[in-house]
Parts: sequence; structure tokens; C-alpha cells
Amino acid sequence: MTKPVVHEDRFFLEGPASRQSEFLYVIRIASQFIRGFRKLHFVGPCVTVFGSARFGEDNEYYQRTVELGAALSRLGFTIMTGGGPGIMEAAPRGAKSVGGRTVGCNIELPHEQRPNPYLDVVVTFRHFFVRKVLLVKYSFAFVVMPGGAGTMDELFETLTLIQTGKIQEFPMVVFGTSYWKDLREMLDRMVEEKTISPEDLNLILFTDSVDEATKHIERITQTRFGLVRRKLKPSWVFGER
Repeated sequence: MTKPVVHEDRFFLEGPASRQSEFLYVIRIASQFIRGFRKLHFVGPCVTVFGSARFGEDNEYYQRTVELGAALSRLGFTIMTGGGPGIMEAAPRGAKSVGGRTVGCNIELPHEQRPNPYLDVVVTFRHFFVRKVLLVKYSFAFVVMPGGAGTMDELFETLTLIQTGKIQEFPMVVFGTSYWKDLREMLDRMVEEKTISPEDLNLILFTDSVDEATKHIERITQTRFGLVRRKLKPSWVFGER
């Protein structure tokens, strides 16, 4: 049975509705943002890992993501994912194996997506666009593992935010050179056709190496951003501890 939330999304995207309905919809969206902001306020500097929900434990990319999650945790990062199975499970699994901290931004879907068991903090959203904001907001770096349409969406939205200066030039690693070969060629074609600048390709590191990905993220986040953030103190007004 399809969940009501899907009907709600479709209704919103069908065009103008009554003013009251659209006002209430905005309130519901705002409440999701506020809930997410409050729950993730103290998660610390994160690295967000994107990738397919369909890979199992026997998959090569699942295993490499476990390794990567552990390596990034050792640098002091909180590992953030979409909270579900596959790659979203592998990264926090690796982090927890070395005592790291993990966060999942889960999404409500018609076919229920359960949060994986390797998460310290979970927040579930109804809308993809709210979820994507939270996946970007707290991160100093982004890793894109092999995935499908959702992963491509997350890759290009994040890249566009960096390219246009909406967020700083945080490192973006695209892992799996054979998997992303056609994408790499398409980006080169975009440069040839002058739809993107040659400098835009410098925003992405394509690699198959966990070590190279980790060192790239460490070098840029340390030298360019220093990972120096003011210490946030809990406030009793908001029921924080």
C-alpha cells in the first residue's frame, strides 16, 4: 500500500492549490527543517557519503566503502549518509568499527526504508529536497560511490553548489573510475563544448584508492579550512544537553 506522503508530494507538485493548503504545506516543510537542524546541531564536522542502496555485503564497492568510512573516522570526521542500506550502511559500518560517530538522514518512501543499525543519530524526512539540504549543511567533504539516479542527483546538486559558490570548495571524491568512466568523458565533452569551465574539473577527484581519497580530503580540509569551528554549547532553552 502506498504511503499517504507520496500522495502529498504529488499533490504539491501538480500546480496551484488553495492558499490554505499551500500555507500548511510550507509549515510542514519548515517543521522538518527545524527538527533536522536541532537534531544535527552538535554532530561535528562531517563527511557525507553518497551511493547506491542496492549493494550487499558481497559487493566490492560496499567493502571499499567500509574501509573508507573507517579511514575518514580516524581523521576525526563524523560519517553522514542517507541512512538506508547498501553504501549508506557500509560507510557508518566502517566508522563504527573504529569507534567513529555516524549520522543518517533517512527518507520516507512507498517501499519502507529502514535506518541501518550503524547510526548514532537518525533523522527521517518526508521530502528529498529537505534531506539533501541536511546532507550538505554539516559536511566538509563529499564522497560519491557508485549509484543510480538518486546518487547522480546528489552528485550534481552538490557539485553545482560548489561550482556556483553557494558553498565553499569542499573536496568532492568520485570513487570507482570504471563505473564512472562515461561520466568522466561526458564532463570532458562539456569542457570542449564550453558548457562548463576547465577549472570545474578540478573540483572532483576520480579515484579507486581509499588511501588517495582519504589523503585528498585530509589535505584540503586541513590546509584550506583547518576544521576549526567554534565550540557549540547546548542551550537549556531548547532542551539540549
